[in-house]
Amino acid sequence: MTKQEFAQPQTSLQRLSSTFEAFVNSEKSSGIILILCTLISLMLTNLWLGQSYIDFWQQKFAGLSLELWINDALMAVFFLLIGLELERELYSGELSSFKNALLPIIAAVGGTLAPAAIHFAMNKGLPSQAGIGIPMATDIAFALGALALLGSRIPPALKVFVVAFAVIDDLCAIIIIALFYTAQVKLIYLGAALAIWFVLVFLNRRLRIMHLAPYLIGGVAMWTCMLLSGVHATIAGVMLAFAIPYSAKDNDSSSPSHQLEHALHKPVAFLILPIFALANTAIVIGADWMDQLGSANSVGIISGLIIGKTLGIVLFCILAVKLKWCSLPAELKWQHIIGAGMLGGIGFTMSIFITNLAFSGQANLINASKMAIMVASLGAGLLGLIWLALFCKPTPDLSEQA
Repeated sequence: MTKQEFAQPQTSLQRLSSTFEAFVNSEKSSGIILILCTLISLMLTNLWLGQSYIDFWQQKFAGLSLELWINDALMAVFFLLIGLELERELYSGELSSFKNALLPIIAAVGGTLAPAAIHFAMNKGLPSQAGIGIPMATDIAFALGALALLGSRIPPALKVFVVAFAVIDDLCAIIIIALFYTAQVKLIYLGAALAIWFVLVFLNRRLRIMHLAPYLIGGVAMWTCMLLSGVHATIAGVMLAFAIPYSAKDNDSSSPSHQLEHALHKPVAFLILPIFALANTAIVIGADWMDQLGSANSVGIISGLIIGKTLGIVLFCILAVKLKWCSLPAELKWQHIIGAGMLGGIGFTMSIFITNLAFSGQANLINASKMAIMVASLGAGLLGLIWLALFCKPTPDLSEQA
């Protein structure tokens, strides 16, 4: 076997699609910007503007506060992007093959059940029990940003694994939001939203309408009906994603789904998520903030994200491999899975989003929960970085060996 032939299987493992590379690059850059926006928001709240900064986000515009426009409307676009990413993964990505998808699916299940169980065990019967969904999701931007800091120590297969289980994590969070964080449902508006969605699916599946305009117009109408129905309006973003035409055979310029995903990457990463961070991390750090971290809810969030995520992801993966349901990708070792499990504890965006839904109108509980999320996310990120830096060797540059 020639040297070139010997190297070929490894190089193919390291080849990532242009769409995936663009996604990874935008997400890791977004993680840095999210950190800066969070620091700015905390300083504005606690050092300079105080209550006036918090009140700014409560100003009314067209019947809703700025914070609600951000959390209900802008975040619907974020959920639309998540839906498009999930659609791509299901059709032509890591999740398109059941064999390849099974490990990250099992990892995501473990990474949602274990944190939820920990929080529930600590908060059962308390008013904070509603926060069970807070430690369940992973922030893809921060997780990929952390991986980017380690450079060649991280094999491409680990990035794919983290993205795959984080996207499924987010899907689980979306289902939780739809089922458990919904106000009283108004069936007439919910029916109208579903009717619009079926029309859009018909345009896609039967008429094969390939222009984005009717889908986007229908999406706005569906979002409005969903908002009025009492079901959280962001769900409309995910529903719209699966109504938009996608084909694995289409290139980036011809598939409406590809076009929209490509168009949304940068606005979501560099505009929507930073605005979300500015509006939702206006946290007052009082003299008793350490005491608040000792509450059952805060301990449940911190333990769920730091301990529950790692244990759930790693133990479920070990069980799946031992039962021979699936196997580790060739480039990955168990130390990679442990490190990924630790980074899975970076909740932030989705955790803060669910906090606002779980404790609506309870300012003190929301404030304490957000503080716990930031402490846990920072701790999980540092632990994951240190672990991977210590136990993962740099990936050799195969181009120099060829």
